[in-house]
Amino acid sequence: MVTEIAQIDVKPGSEKDFEAAVAKAKAAFGRAKGFHGFELHKSIEKPQRYRLMVKWATLENHTVDFRGSENFTEWRGLVGQYFAAPPEVEHTETVLTT
Repeated sequence: MVTEIAQIDVKPGSEKDFEAAVAKAKAAFGRAKGFHGFELHKSIEKPQRYRLMVKWATLENHTVDFRGSENFTEWRGLVGQYFAAPPEVEHTETVLTT
């Protein structure tokens, strides 16, 4: 299992609209190959900063399958207008859990 972590800074004043757009995008993720769920976290100290944490079966399910699909186009169409800057994305794998 791979976790995609996207740090997303949104334009001031667009936080609620961004959150609503991410909720609408659930269907686009749900249709994606290898998708196993996501969480959206909002920073307390920096309320315009979010972290989207998406679970994928493999790295390629995100970088190839999803990013090359109409689902990704739908996702960006819903949320892209709220980005203050391009998201910073990295991928992790779990090495320890409690």
